[in-house]
Amino acid sequence: EVTGNQVIRDQQVTNARLRRSVERAVEGKLILASTLNGLNLSGNIISEKNLTNEPWEFGYALAASRPLASAASASECRLCRQYFAVGGELFGGLGTRYSFGLRSTSQYAGPTLAYSAGGNWAVTVGPEFGLNENSARVLWRSKVSYEFSQVRDLFRSRE
Repeated sequence: EVTGNQVIRDQQVTNARLRRSVERAVEGKLILASTLNGLNLSGNIISEKNLTNEPWEFGYALAASRPLASAASASECRLCRQYFAVGGELFGGLGTRYSFGLRSTSQYAGPTLAYSAGGNWAVTVGPEFGLNENSARVLWRSKVSYEFSQVRDLFRSRE
């Protein structure tokens, strides 16, 4: 994720230099998601506070995805279309408490491919393309996630 006024030159730091510093921060996210006719839509608002004397930083993420098949296959397989989803993401920084907005921020957009075959595990991959001069040309992102269904079920309506 990208927050604050981070630009690509801020990320071009050697590993040796990074090992000498430890970042201590608090992060909060508001994640909203909905499904509309098989299309999953989600949005995140991110706030991050480095525990040093730096201002709050903000960011956002918007995404949409859709499974390749809405019904299960009649045959048993692990590579059936219903286990794959395609989508897209848009994310970037929204500045800081003192300079809120898109000026001097990194912005990215790109396609995603997700695979989720059984259980609560999912793997997502995709390139994210920089949208302005403050962004890297391409970020290759990958994610492995596990959904805790007991927590998810706390927020579902009982009918």
